[in-house]
Amino acid sequence: MAKKIALVPLSDRIVVKPAEKAGEKTLASGIIIPETVDKEKPMQGEVVAVGPGKYDDGKHIPMQVKAGDTVLFGKYGYDEVKIDGQEYYILAESNVLGIVK
Repeated sequence: MAKKIALVPLSDRIVVKPAEKAGEKTLASGIIIPETVDKEKPMQGEVVAVGPGKYDDGKHIPMQVKAGDTVLFGKYGYDEVKIDGQEYYILAESNVLGIVK
């Protein structure tokens, strides 16, 4: 189950705890080459907070993801924040590519 954090996203935003970064290579010079340099792969993480949803033409559109879901999302559509030393991403639900079952 997702850990409760002191951040409440607004509208159709979600807060995601990113999965561990696997596949990074460190060169002898100390430069870190992420795995995504070779392959453009979506990122993965666990949803820890969900906004109430958005309104379109006065009609409430509920969220499709929920806290605890593991989601795939594009690597450019989020904002990074750090809370209590943990890195989180805030992104719109529309940037979620899918839910991992």
